[in-house]
Amino acid sequence: MNAYPGPSLVTLATALLLFGCAAYVGRCRIRFAIQAPATSGHPQFEIAYRIQMNTLENTVAFLPVLWVFAVNLSSLWASVLGTLWVLARVCYAVAYARDPKKRGSAFLVSMLAFAALGLGGAWGVLRGWLG
Repeated sequence: MNAYPGPSLVTLATALLLFGCAAYVGRCRIRFAIQAPATSGHPQFEIAYRIQMNTLENTVAFLPVLWVFAVNLSSLWASVLGTLWVLARVCYAVAYARDPKKRGSAFLVSMLAFAALGLGGAWGVLRGWLG
């Protein structure tokens, strides 16, 4: 039996988000005739590429804190905060694609969820270690 179904689903949703970002870059490559390995060209392609890279960069930090929080503090709250992070990153991607200047609030929400996971996870580790 899986003791961590929520964080597992959040992890899968994160993988789906990364796939969606990569697919958007691929669609923009085709639409704007940007040949690999180029990472510049049409402004919308560059936006798609930045969305993908920003999401990937954030995911590398997000997944460890999600799991440290889940294992050491609360699987339920890791699921809630992780879902918030994923939804905020989807909103970030959509806002960035429409108008890069309007991505800020979604970015802030994702960073707050990340911070809560990181701080909560650290607290859970310390509590277990010292207690």
